[in-house]
Amino acid sequence: MNAFKEGWFSELSEEMWPGEAASLKVKQVLHHEKSQFQDILVFDSETYGRVLVLDGVIQCTERDEFSYQEMMAHLPLVALNHEPKKVCVIGGGDGGVVREILKHPSVEEIHLCEIDEGVINASKKFLPHMNMAFNSEKLKVHTYDGAVFLKNHKNCFDVVIVDSSDPVGPAESLFGPEFYKTCKEALNEKGILCTQAESIWLHLDIISKMKDFIVDIFPKVSYAYTSIPTYPSGVIGFFLCSKDSENDCKEPKRLDWCNNAADSLKYYTPQIHKASFVLPAFAAKKLNV
Repeated sequence: MNAFKEGWFSELSEEMWPGEAASLKVKQVLHHEKSQFQDILVFDSETYGRVLVLDGVIQCTERDEFSYQEMMAHLPLVALNHEPKKVCVIGGGDGGVVREILKHPSVEEIHLCEIDEGVINASKKFLPHMNMAFNSEKLKVHTYDGAVFLKNHKNCFDVVIVDSSDPVGPAESLFGPEFYKTCKEALNEKGILCTQAESIWLHLDIISKMKDFIVDIFPKVSYAYTSIPTYPSGVIGFFLCSKDSENDCKEPKRLDWCNNAADSLKYYTPQIHKASFVLPAFAAKKLNV
């Protein structure tokens, strides 16, 4: 745990954000293990509550996780022109995205593909604000490679959500064209893919390269982002990829659901949905949007 120094945890990555680091003051370390795939750490912080860290990178904190989880789930689910029934989540072993999907009563079946069972076990034990999702009868958990699962479920899902960590380590294979082709094949004819897509402040070249191959796979591709303080640079992005060339994911469609769910949401609104696709000039120019 070399990211700890004098009671502080610092998020260090010379590969993904060289020359900078963000730090949280540690109140108590609750769990630390090296699983088959990665280093898993859970600690209580002084100001952001409970924190989950994988391979030295903060995945979620109790204080701000809802921004990411709500946007990753509700952007694609509300962009649909129909009521969703079947959803697949790749990664997301903390349970936060599944928690948000369960707010959509029409969803009958959720498949969670998390390759590292250690992440699921840590969430169940230490993340009470997120782990209630694992109690749902609608949820089926698969602890193996999500790409393999998708290849065996063609034309199946209304939404596929790729809640991955950064393109290093276990998640590296989730950032290439072959995986996106697999995701497309797993969607039904009106389906939408939503993937974690890095920070416009730190990874614009990566995002641009991803967009270059994604637009050759999906007929309709948009980039959105959300604010989240404990992620590097304070923002994180998403690619929204529709299999239906007529469906613009920038527009929220299921407004009745938005009205009914409003009291259960802390971040997502139809207005935030639209605004999240409006990029600052430097990013819009780079991504040609």
